Amino acid sequence: MQPLVGVIMGSKSDWPVMEHAVNMLERLGVPYEARVVSAHRTPDLLFDYARQAAGRGLEVIIAGAGGAAHLPGMVASQTALPVLGVPVESKALKGLDSLLSIVQMPGGIAVGTLAIGKAGATNAGLLAAQIIGTHDAEVRAAVEAFRAEQTQTVLDNPDPRAE
Repeated sequence: MQPLVGVIMGSKSDWPVMEHAVNMLERLGVPYEARVVSAHRTPDLLFDYARQAAGRGLEVIIAGAGGAAHLPGMVASQTALPVLGVPVESKALKGLDSLLSIVQMPGGIAVGTLAIGKAGATNAGLLAAQIIGTHDAEVRAAVEAFRAEQTQTVLDNPDPRAE
């Protein structure tokens, strides 16, 4: 199937976080592509990827990065597609540096920024599916089913002490 979401990351070491975005997209039946696109080591590749994304059929880009975390912002500067930024936890500052780098975009270049790490990647996949679901009834139904399942899990397990 034609990928609708591009999941990119600054380096292969970001995969253990970003795979959670992919897992959510797979669960909701959203076709995607995943690849390493470094803002600092492969800037020409980054610009080509961002500029050509819409023409290749992508509708949303999820960009994960750690440390200086320039990838989401640089991608957003080159495309009108929605870009969802996932801060990847860094060794030095536990991802706070990544979060601040992504969330502090100048006015006029929007990046939707999610939580640091696994939760942020998971929610980026979910949010990308919700965006696709605004015009794709199957994806919207998958998102609604997922949310109903989460609700039912809580209702079925009201006692926090039970295993």
